[in-house]
Amino acid sequence: MMPRRIILHPGFHKTGTSSLQATLRANRSVLRPHVALRLRWQMKDLLHATRGYSTWRDPLTLLKAEHRFDALLDALPRMPRRTLILSAEELAGHLPGRGDLADYSAAPELLDSFTRSLRQRFPRAEIMVYLSTRDPAEWIASAYWEHVKASSMTLDLAEFTARYAPAADLDTVVETITRRLPCPVHHARLETCRDLPLGPATPLLDLCELPPEVMAQLTLPPPENRRLPADLLQALLDANRQHPDDPQARRRAKTALLTQAGTA
Repeated sequence: MMPRRIILHPGFHKTGTSSLQATLRANRSVLRPHVALRLRWQMKDLLHATRGYSTWRDPLTLLKAEHRFDALLDALPRMPRRTLILSAEELAGHLPGRGDLADYSAAPELLDSFTRSLRQRFPRAEIMVYLSTRDPAEWIASAYWEHVKASSMTLDLAEFTARYAPAADLDTVVETITRRLPCPVHHARLETCRDLPLGPATPLLDLCELPPEVMAQLTLPPPENRRLPADLLQALLDANRQHPDDPQARRRAKTALLTQAGTA
């Protein structure tokens, strides 16, 4: 039996998605009678393909993403009268800022394919997309420091901003996705969610139309994936610049910094 409602939440990165997913996980037992969850750790093969498609943009990789999305749906249990939430920011592809990957232009194609698969599989379910966004200046700074932490980024923030500024215009990406998809698209900015009862998860959970007594039982866990201190981020950037051609030395230096700071 099919779900009553399906909410696809494909990000975007650096918009409170880790905290949103942590809230869903922390409240899984309370939500279970009403909501079925599939989060990023449950769709690793699919996300490998979506990241690949955002990088290569070739028909074969898109076909692979479509096949793996269908496999995810094949493995779902029966969930009559419940809402299914599929939440993973990499459903929209890689975080922009990796070499030639300059924006989220793969996202409309990926989400169009996924929502059409959902409609074909669950013709009577209510299907919608929820997108979390963020102020452009805040987003690009957060994306930059994420790349410093997780990759070999050596640009400074000004250079990164000059090169990738269009990627920070998430509102335009939302408009493009809304025009493309055959289902409703909802969105909210992180800045408007921070003080809500369940933080960034609040707008998504509101779409579930849960009974008031269930909403009253939900709790807000501590925020996740918060930005590291400025001096540590600068030290990580220095390590990237000191070892641009030696990935192992760079990895050792950054691991030592994170371990010393107690964040590894």
